[in-house]
Amino acid sequence: SLPYRLFGAADLPGGPAAGARSRPIRFPHGCFSEKLTHMRLILMRHTKSDWSTAADGDHDRPLNARGLRSATALGAWLRATALMPNLALCSTARRAQQTFSGLALDCPTQVSDQLYLADAESLLRIIQDTQAHCLLVVAHNPGIANLARDVLKCPPKHDRFADYPTGATLVADIPVGTPSDIRLMQGTSHMFVTPADLT
Repeated sequence: SLPYRLFGAADLPGGPAAGARSRPIRFPHGCFSEKLTHMRLILMRHTKSDWSTAADGDHDRPLNARGLRSATALGAWLRATALMPNLALCSTARRAQQTFSGLALDCPTQVSDQLYLADAESLLRIIQDTQAHCLLVVAHNPGIANLARDVLKCPPKHDRFADYPTGATLVADIPVGTPSDIRLMQGTSHMFVTPADLT
């Protein structure tokens, strides 16, 4: 077990206040599996944030109007393609929590400071400590982009994959026995989209 604690957001999908803490989440029966043949990993960068606000630091910066629209579009795309996670992990940053809220997904959610500006290695360790069949991670560049690159055998043929713009989302299928078995360079790209692809 890793030396961190993930917190459930009791008031999601509306989203807690930036930096808020809530009690540890209790997951419904069937959320986890002791044995997996593969894991579907959805790696999403938060959508476009608003640099013009008087937010109290980077952590509290909200989404702008474009970012809110992008989050809604990404949620509609996930539902339309039946890419429904049974667990979501979300950074405590306000822009990440607003992104998840805009997706309007009905799944257990954990928010964690460990995801805020986490590098690829840290993100991988957190993922390895879960047991979800289909896991959504909402986090930040450069960590989320580097992890998306590192988990795949071959990158998707998309001209925005390398720079992973705001809202970029990779869906990867990774063969595993358990999530702790996840290794780099083993996954295959199932889908990759950016908000621009959906409008």
